[in-house]
Amino acid sequence: MKRFLTFLLVGVAIPAAADTVVAAKNLRPGMIVSTQDVKLIDTHIAGGFQLLEDVVGQEARVVLYAGRPILPNNIGPPALIDRNQIVTLIYQAGPMTILAEGRSLGRGAVGDRVRVMNLSSRTTITGSVSANGDVIVSNAHNHF
Repeated sequence: MKRFLTFLLVGVAIPAAADTVVAAKNLRPGMIVSTQDVKLIDTHIAGGFQLLEDVVGQEARVVLYAGRPILPNNIGPPALIDRNQIVTLIYQAGPMTILAEGRSLGRGAVGDRVRVMNLSSRTTITGSVSANGDVIVSNAHNHF
């Protein structure tokens, strides 16, 4: 893995050489990127990843084609919640905590906002996905 910096010498720019992460094979959206799915090529592509560890373990958000660079908007943290999954809704106000079951209306990773239907009231609410896969509901615009 060669890494060079661009230097400006007497008004002449010397091009930089760096590695870029590309897909080693086609990957469908939703697949988790493994070390066998990516490789480095000896070229610099603006905005592309330069380290394999920045990509491995992430989830493909779009189709990743073999030989094409992987860009930041092509991948993201793996989803913890899938569409139609039963999740726990958590609403907290001071010392009071309310738990309810809901059905996710979309997919989401930690920190993502997802719409969920409360199974008791059939009301659709929005909340944030927590690290353990629960959905934290705020009081701002939701009627729990």
